[in-house]
Amino acid sequence: MSRYLFDNSAPQASGRFSALETCYDPVSRRQLELTGLAPGWRCLEVGGGGGSLGDWLGERVGPDGEVTITDIDPRWAEHGPQRPPHVRLLRHDIVTDPLPHDTYDLIHARLVLLHLPERLRVLDRLVTALRPGGRLLLEEFDCGWTPVLAAPDEASAALFERVEAALHSQVEKAGADPLWGRRVLGAMAGAGLTDLTATTYAESWPGGGPGIALHGVNIKQTADRLRADGITDPELTAFQALLQDPTFVVNSYPLISAHGRRPHPEATPR
Repeated sequence: MSRYLFDNSAPQASGRFSALETCYDPVSRRQLELTGLAPGWRCLEVGGGGGSLGDWLGERVGPDGEVTITDIDPRWAEHGPQRPPHVRLLRHDIVTDPLPHDTYDLIHARLVLLHLPERLRVLDRLVTALRPGGRLLLEEFDCGWTPVLAAPDEASAALFERVEAALHSQVEKAGADPLWGRRVLGAMAGAGLTDLTATTYAESWPGGGPGIALHGVNIKQTADRLRADGITDPELTAFQALLQDPTFVVNSYPLISAHGRRPHPEATPR
């Protein structure tokens, strides 16, 4: 059984991947380019979801490079376009399955470690999988800052905040860290990476738009858990209706893109 709150086998997974790809793939591509990504690189895309970023990496590294897209449940990426031989899709659990050492020029994971109780151990594994000089790009949400920017009335704003708070409580109960985004760069420093930088991206999400739909699919998938925490069916119905109201606007989940480099070992003294 998946330990993720947002199990990829659920029917809502497709809508979640669509919202994430629409809103955040352009951001992730820009951040990946900043790593120096070039033809011939060996890349690992962890938690590849629908496979969009892994396929884009394959285009950038070309036939002389190599891209491995992994996911604990790769079914959504399996239905993507025919992939060239240098791009492969692998069912893989980043917590427990083998991972080669000193191999990759670039490793990227978006919204993966946030959900893993073993996130610090997984970070160490990713660092070890980099070749010396290789780059790690982790992109994570800071779910602690999603203010309502506009609402038809105070009750609507309060409803959104109540339901979101209940969702974040469920995220924590599942072993995830909703504030991992603000901690990730420090964790990467603790794992021995150097040349560290971080960029934060956020935008407004109006009702009826592709971004705010992420809230809708997440609430649908966790509705039973939210009811157990006291959220009522009328509140859930009103919440979903609010997400379709163009006068209701929230701040997106801030995406923190953290870069680091595995240092070369010091030269052995003669």
